[in-house]
This record gives sequence, structure tokens and C-alpha cells, in this order.
Amino acid sequence: MMSETYSDHHFRSADDRLDLYARIYGDCSSAIPIVMMHGLTRNSADFETIAEILSPAYQLIIPDQRGRGRSQYDPDPSNYIPDIYVEDMFALLRSRNIDKAVLMGTSMGGLIAMLMAGRHPDKVAALILNDIGPAVDPRGLARLQQYVGKPVNTSNWSEAADHCRETNAIAFPDYGEEDWMNFAHRTFHLGEDGTPELSYDMAISRGVEGDTPSAAPADLWPVWRLLAQIAVLVIRGQTSDILAPATLSKMAELHDAAFQAVEIANVGHAPMLDENESIAAIQTFLKSQNI
Repeated sequence: MMSETYSDHHFRSADDRLDLYARIYGDCSSAIPIVMMHGLTRNSADFETIAEILSPAYQLIIPDQRGRGRSQYDPDPSNYIPDIYVEDMFALLRSRNIDKAVLMGTSMGGLIAMLMAGRHPDKVAALILNDIGPAVDPRGLARLQQYVGKPVNTSNWSEAADHCRETNAIAFPDYGEEDWMNFAHRTFHLGEDGTPELSYDMAISRGVEGDTPSAAPADLWPVWRLLAQIAVLVIRGQTSDILAPATLSKMAELHDAAFQAVEIANVGHAPMLDENESIAAIQTFLKSQNI
């Protein structure tokens, strides 16, 4: 099935239990492809703007992780952990015959990207991390625990947009009505009863429960040290409660290869990558690495 801007790609999960989905943008075979991975409760729609901008020059592979979007929900919620997502992403690369790629990840997607690079650095051309690092600020985890997996009853798109505003206004104080409606259409879909429902399995909430949530490994600094020779761009929301300034500083100190960072003003967790500063930083970084 083709949309106006991307094709649909279906592949099997690494454990061969689930049907998973990815959007494929662009048909440029001369450039290294870019794999874009979304955050905890999100899906491939989050990257629509940056995908439209980059797709003329790159092939973009944008998956829905298991339990999100158009990928199958896992009947065993214990599988909603980064280690299993990592294996799914390598299965995706194999399904596309991709030997090497740029990995771009927002929040949880960035954790997946770092783990992938730690396991197979030879398969990673560069890393782009959106508002995430080897340590996760506990303030942000506490905020996520307040709403992830909580039932949401909406009878129309206006109520869905209101829910998005209630849970994300702290990160996007400049958003208006149209922005929140667009946000809703990226994060909700029409259920069988014709009303909007969140586009993720409520069971993923188990990964953020307790003091040591499985969805956010407590200490990835040993993995970060393995990535010292991989070029990295980090994008941080100025008011982020997930990526602390001290964490970003330590990331730069421990890195040997090219390291670039940009902070997006008046945005929290996580920048949507449709901001002019984010777009410019990504394009500049890719060009600096001859990608």
C-alpha cells in the first residue's frame, strides 16, 4: 500500500511472534539510510515533518515498535523492554538488507539506538539522540508514571486534543489549537466504535512502574563508553525533565569522536524535530559526516 509520501513495510519481530510495521520514505539508494525510532507512547507519525524534509536525499525507515501504531500488540507485556526492541530493529534492518545505517531516536528510541550501537558499532554510521542520554532524570520518569497506560475516554477529536494538551502542555507552551489537534491525530486512531483511542497497548505501562523501570535502564554509561568512536548529535529541549544538563555535559566529556549538541528553546521533552533549530542541526550534522 502506498500513501502520497511513504510506502508500507511489514516484517516479523525478532522472535517471529508478531507482525511489525514501518514507514519507508524516499528511494535514494546512494545515501546511507536513516532509521528513526519513536518514544515510549508514540509511533512513526511523530517523524512526519522531518521525514518530508529529508526524504528527497535519504531513504528513511521509521518503525512502530511492538505494541504501538500499526505493529501488533504483544500478548506478553514483559516483552515491552529495550533489549527486545533492539532485536526487533535488527530484524527490521535484515528485512531491508541494510548493513549500515544512521540511527535516530527520540527518548526510548534513543535508548534503543545506543543499545544497538553498543552491540554492533560496525552497523552504525552515526547517532542522533533526541532528548535522551545514558542516564534518565527521575523527574521525567515520575511524570511519565502519572499518565502512561491510564485509560482515556474520548468521544471526539476535540477531546483527544484536550488530552494531549493536558499531558504535554508543559513541554510545548507555545502550541495552539491546531498544533494540539495535529498532535492528537499522531497519537490517537479511530477505534472500532468510531471514537479516538490511544495508539498504543496500555500494557506498556508495566515498563515504567516502580523505582527501577525496565523501560529505562538505570545506567547506560558503560554502553556510552563503547560508542566513543561514533559521531553523535544530541538534541535537547531546554526545559527537558528527561535529559539533564549535567548528563549532556558528561556525554560530551566522555566522547572521542565528533560530538555536536543543540538546545531547543522553550521546549521540554521531547522536541518534535519540526523546529527550525532541530532541522538545521540534523541537516548540518549529516553533511558534516558526509552522509
